[in-house]
Amino acid sequence: MLLTDFIIFVLSLWVGFEVISKVPATLHTPLMSAANSIHGIVLAGAMVIVATANNLVGYILAFVAVAFASMNV
Repeated sequence: MLLTDFIIFVLSLWVGFEVISKVPATLHTPLMSAANSIHGIVLAGAMVIVATANNLVGYILAFVAVAFASMNV
């Protein structure tokens, strides 16, 4: 279960970084709503991790995932 939580956490970080880094500076303002919706999806995934966590490390990873995802929502 811990490995699954960690994989979801790492994949959400990777997807978020890849999506945001591909946006050119000139398109940043028009695409902010799309970026916020992506962060909302990452936040929903982090809350799934919170619901399925069953040990301390899972709770810590879930907290970090929720904190990072909610920074830009």
